[in-house]
Amino acid sequence: MEHNTYSNNQNVFPIESLLSAKQVLSPKLHDNIVYFISNLSGHYSLYSMAVTGSYPIQLIPGNIALQNPHLMGEPFHVLPKLKKILLMIDNNGDELYQPMFIPLEGGIPKPVFGKEFEGQQVNINHIDEETSTAFFLIDDRKSPGSELVRVNLETRTKESLGKGPYGPYLIGINDSLDKLLLLESYGNGDNVVYYREQGDTSSRVLQGTPLQDREEGKEYKPNGFSEAMFVEQDTAVIQNSILFDDKYGIVWYPLDNPSDIHSVPIKGLKHTGEGVLDYMIPLHSNKLLLVYNIDGCSYVYEAEYKESPERHIQILESLVGFNPPLTNGVELGIGFDIARLKQGMHEYVVSFTKATMPSKLFYLTKKRKEEPIAITQITEERILGIPQELLSEGEDASYTSFDGLRISARLYRPSPKLGYEGPRPLVLYIHGGPQSQERPDFTWFSMPLIQYLTLNGFSVFVPNVRGSSGYGFNYMKQVIKDWGGKDAKDHIEGLKHLEKDPLIDSTKRFVVGRSYGGYMTLWLMTNYPSYWKGGCDMFGPYDLIGFYKRLPPSWQVYFDRILGNPEKDKNFLIERSPKTYFDRLQAPLLIVQGKNDPRVTIEESTEVYNVLKEKGKDVELLVFEDEGHDVIKFKNRVKVYQEITSFFIKHLND
Repeated sequence: MEHNTYSNNQNVFPIESLLSAKQVLSPKLHDNIVYFISNLSGHYSLYSMAVTGSYPIQLIPGNIALQNPHLMGEPFHVLPKLKKILLMIDNNGDELYQPMFIPLEGGIPKPVFGKEFEGQQVNINHIDEETSTAFFLIDDRKSPGSELVRVNLETRTKESLGKGPYGPYLIGINDSLDKLLLLESYGNGDNVVYYREQGDTSSRVLQGTPLQDREEGKEYKPNGFSEAMFVEQDTAVIQNSILFDDKYGIVWYPLDNPSDIHSVPIKGLKHTGEGVLDYMIPLHSNKLLLVYNIDGCSYVYEAEYKESPERHIQILESLVGFNPPLTNGVELGIGFDIARLKQGMHEYVVSFTKATMPSKLFYLTKKRKEEPIAITQITEERILGIPQELLSEGEDASYTSFDGLRISARLYRPSPKLGYEGPRPLVLYIHGGPQSQERPDFTWFSMPLIQYLTLNGFSVFVPNVRGSSGYGFNYMKQVIKDWGGKDAKDHIEGLKHLEKDPLIDSTKRFVVGRSYGGYMTLWLMTNYPSYWKGGCDMFGPYDLIGFYKRLPPSWQVYFDRILGNPEKDKNFLIERSPKTYFDRLQAPLLIVQGKNDPRVTIEESTEVYNVLKEKGKDVELLVFEDEGHDVIKFKNRVKVYQEITSFFIKHLND
């Protein structure tokens, strides 16, 4: 092979080249204007532009940083009736979101409720833009759970719809907004659906068994109920569920006899492969969008529920996943003007990305029924100074784990055009969650890092081990109360599989992960110490009991279900804490932490650093003063990608 033309690639291809392509996310469409979130200014902010393409207009002052919409739910909503935009703003990652108003043309954000919810976390649950009716989830960060509040945004009048440790959450509402479907979630797909009409003081159970009605010792089948919509003149419901399909599907039941529940066939699907019905988006009347996650890639359909000759959902249009360039990638938001859709117009705006393609906005239109959907690209974000052929598309690296379970994985190798010779050192990248999934998403933190590592000669292994989403409910639930168990064995089996690959140097392995991935990084480095040359823990828990106790009380009820309780499960949590095995650590460790992180606090990572220093271990700590449970600002991303890659290069020959 010819000599490596790109030796010392950290200088030839600076990380700024990969980050030169800005992100465009969460598009909304109104009156031929697309509103979206982007980091054009170096951090996330709100912008607007003509749907046909124009210069983006920043809508809020440049000193205000929005947070990652991947993590926070709905970040903003356009309210045409009020001629305003509702925007959720926190303080540099503390996740204490507050609803703010700005004019449609932009302006200084003003609190919707003054200081009423100061110090609390407010999230958008649902908004009806035509009536300016909003449903918020209010988390006071003190008591378990949250309160569901209905608000008339024009008059600012509020109505509480209940508060509890497990809900309620709004999952469906009819067009006249007087019939509601509410959800309580006890974890692991164990949900209860309630029905409530406007003016009612209580709710009626439709599906599932509430905790207070359960018999001790009896098991209750998970149902996985999520998004729902009213059909048949609001007398029945269709809903996403796992009752008939582990990969999720649509079920139907009548309000007056909800036990008469049936699976609803979906006719006209065109995709192939393994995956799940990710979610559904009600539009109007019986129209809806179906969003599938198949092998990590997005497929989006416009569909319609039909009552006869048999109940079914008919695919009307294939919007994403079939026609280039909207193929082999991930949808990051689909916007529409509901008023224009009701007039029979077909107009959508989609944010779409791939492993080697920054997110871009596409305008989808259709003028006549018999015509196909026309796709028009309306933004052009490019990676500067790095030819496309030098980036890594990735390849399937799925394998069979210790118990015969298939584990989906991808392997990103350095492009042959880079000229690297011989077997490449390996980095294991571990996603967070744990019930998350690594996908070909250039806007997510991992993909620029993966590409930067391959440019610098590393191969990067990205498995979606058991517990990951995207492969069915039974696959996802296997990590519940088993952190550091079979999930860790899956990682090790994947590494053993790669030992047979002549293009991989398995004597030079590194590991990096974020959040739960940071926990797993620490777990693998302490329980399999001889495997590693080095590792990077990004805000990962190391002491599961301490981690639990530092969480806001309102969040602890969730971790009771997914991780364990420090009183009931004390011995187990000690056994599964990397802290217990720190004496075994052999390889150097880099720790990354955001100072304002409310999930894994700075005290957690500081303790890891101090404990390891006292034990004489090789450890470094990198703290970002203006970040939370992520690293999102441009200057900080430049530094963190450089530091991680340099750290691995430095310890290659230890």
